[in-house]
Amino acid sequence: MTTAHHAPGETRPGGRTARTRQAVLAAVFQELDDGGFAGLAMEKVAQRAGIHVATLYRRWRCIEGLVCELLTELSSDVPLPDTGSLPEDLRALSRSVAAFFGEARMRALIEAVVSAAARDPQAAAVLRSFFGERLTLAGQMVRRAVDRGELPADTDPEEVMSALGAPFYYRILIARRPVDRRLAESAATAVWAAARAGAYGTRGGGDAADGTSPGGGDAADGTSPGGGDAADGTARGEGVPPNDTSPGGT
Repeated sequence: MTTAHHAPGETRPGGRTARTRQAVLAAVFQELDDGGFAGLAMEKVAQRAGIHVATLYRRWRCIEGLVCELLTELSSDVPLPDTGSLPEDLRALSRSVAAFFGEARMRALIEAVVSAAARDPQAAAVLRSFFGERLTLAGQMVRRAVDRGELPADTDPEEVMSALGAPFYYRILIARRPVDRRLAESAATAVWAAARAGAYGTRGGGDAADGTSPGGGDAADGTSPGGGDAADGTARGEGVPPNDTSPGGT
């Protein structure tokens, strides 16, 4: 997904600066392939990229800065859709994410960075910064959907996008299984249904886009998921059945 983020080493898109940047990022990726995050060193990256190590320190300052820019560069290949329909946007983005993580090299990169973040505060800061920017950027889709009236006004865009990404990272990092088209479809479908129902509202249970409240408001058929009157005149969990008897006695 395209972003306005400007990492420490990023300047103009052409010329020697751009060539140096691409050589450095390619070297970082290759070093990660060879030795993982723990094996990364500014000196190794500089040697592989064919530049002086002082250049790396001057423009990127640290390994974490290099990795952050690499993640940003690679994620720019995942487009941010704008189809005019949130369910279609979610489906398109989910498919793009599945294709991105369909490459073993991309899975290895995120595995390495997450593993490092569990041990290294600086790596953890890089990861938080990266995902924070991605969530804010992708949240544009949700904000557009709210403006179109597809979602409740209090929908939290970043919560929606976090929920969309969660199944992918569970599959990669916990289940240790490849991602596929089926996962992409199910993630998009589930998040759309939950967002439409108001599950990601900042008020903790706001009205859904169809006027119902997932936490207790009247539904379209006159029932309430949490205990309102049902169509037969009973209340779920506490009302009197039609024969005027109580489950507990008379």
